[in-house]
Amino acid sequence: MLSILSSNRSRILTVVLLLQAALLFGFSRKEVVPPSPPLSQFPKATPEWSMSEEGVVEKEVMDVLKADDILTRSYVNSARTASANLFVAFFKSQRTGQAPHSPKNCLPGSGWVPSVSDIIPIEIAGRTPIMVNRYIVQKGDSASLVLYWYQSRDRVVASEYTAKYYVIRDAMEFNRTDTSLVRVIVPVLNKDNAAAMATATGFVQSMFPVVRQYLPS
Repeated sequence: MLSILSSNRSRILTVVLLLQAALLFGFSRKEVVPPSPPLSQFPKATPEWSMSEEGVVEKEVMDVLKADDILTRSYVNSARTASANLFVAFFKSQRTGQAPHSPKNCLPGSGWVPSVSDIIPIEIAGRTPIMVNRYIVQKGDSASLVLYWYQSRDRVVASEYTAKYYVIRDAMEFNRTDTSLVRVIVPVLNKDNAAAMATATGFVQSMFPVVRQYLPS
């Protein structure tokens, strides 16, 4: 029995040492990230949506986020009957502690109380559906629908833990740890979650192909 336990421990120790060696090798090389346009050049209008406000991120927030590039804008649809806010934070490398902050942690700290938290699919033309986080939050009489995901190498991931796994895998396989957090917020009017979801889904379907062009693939 003791020999079996000792053998199992040896195997576990071997796996841990191999993983540490792989991580050390992967994270010691200089990263090579394909170039991409700055988010400041992101289109202010598409056939379905146009910018209504250019957001400003305060220096104190930027110091906490530590993102290499950032976009925050509000858009309205062509009929001016719906609005959505788009936030993109790009991180060129995660090797020095830079990493996206989950909205699930940030929003409650701002006084927003969650009422719904799950993962849903969104159909995107020309590719398999993307899986994104859905988060409905409320503060006083105001409610908002939040959709967000992590995007790396054109890969869309909802789970924070899965995203961290891919950081390690991409570092070893591609010598890259770049990633982006993409977040969409739509106000929930008259407690109509379905209408807010329809607006958010349409906005993501319209903007996703554009977002892809401004993030390294």
